[in-house]
Amino acid sequence: MWRFHNPVQVCFGVGSFDTLAPIIGERAYALVTYDEPYFHELTDRLEERAGPAVTVIDNIQPNPDFVGLRESCARLARCHAAVDVIVAVGGGSVIDAAKALAFGPTGFDAVQHFLEHPGESRADTAALPLIAVPTTAGTGSEMTSWATIWDAGSSKKYSLARGDLYPTHAVIDPALMIAMPRTLTISTALDALSHALESIWNVNANPVSTRFAVAAARDVLEHLPPLAQDLDNLDLREHMARAAMMAGIAFSNTKTALAHSLSYPVTLHHGIAHGIACSFTLPRVLRSVIGADPSCDRALVAIFGDDLEAGADRLADLLGALDVSVDYADYGVSREQWDDWVAGALGGERGRNFIGSAERVGREFLDS
Repeated sequence: MWRFHNPVQVCFGVGSFDTLAPIIGERAYALVTYDEPYFHELTDRLEERAGPAVTVIDNIQPNPDFVGLRESCARLARCHAAVDVIVAVGGGSVIDAAKALAFGPTGFDAVQHFLEHPGESRADTAALPLIAVPTTAGTGSEMTSWATIWDAGSSKKYSLARGDLYPTHAVIDPALMIAMPRTLTISTALDALSHALESIWNVNANPVSTRFAVAAARDVLEHLPPLAQDLDNLDLREHMARAAMMAGIAFSNTKTALAHSLSYPVTLHHGIAHGIACSFTLPRVLRSVIGADPSCDRALVAIFGDDLEAGADRLADLLGALDVSVDYADYGVSREQWDDWVAGALGGERGRNFIGSAERVGREFLDS
């Protein structure tokens, strides 16, 4: 038996940003975005069509953290009674932060308590509706009901997961992504690739999620290398935006697995961008999972061809051509840290989603 569910309404295509005002309609909205010139321009475009936002929350930093989110929630709390809907315009960090705001419009204490005490049963009020407008092609947060939240002070990563945090709408306009630089383009695209592959070698995989994941992975592998050399190519941007969306749909039902579990300490302790941290191990994970499950093998063959060992080699070569090393030492990780983190990743929530064996992982990750 398997189930599949994703309630997000998608508006996709060049120019779709202009549909945002009609989606908002007469509702009063809070805008969550970055405090950067490009996003100031997008804010002006939106407010010309939809009217001024009740508040603009633009203190969002990469990898939303307790400290910054506490200030963001405090800003919203001052006017939350006048807000009907939250609009997030930005990358995955903006959309994740907006989910925290949707859950905690009266302050961050409710969010923090929910994260730190997940087993407690409480009658929470419903989250505010959320409209997500991604400006990067990667995280897929516009298609999921969870957000990654960091507590750097305690060296912890949390997942804010609630069924009412699915955005009601995802407005995906590839034209908004033209402004993204090469390093961000590559990092976010590799995050999407990881989402796709990790939803395949996953105990929660199902035929629908796998179909989306295969299509997404093939799109990334085919179109990311030329996009990295031609950042203004709108057709390639459209392919990557679609791939990120489809990968988001896939892992919205499965969550991620081993590579993501291992990525969190790499990001937390060495400051490595999330998309790089969760993708540089993919060739090793691929090798470790070959033969673990017939359905998984069939999906991977549809992506990499009949020789999956050779496919893992090609994946490593592709990463290298994108200036992404597959050697953990190149990210400042010691062998002692690596061994500890691999063991911890296998035992973590995401690691337990992985269908491969600890023995095979040990051979690929530790015996080198």
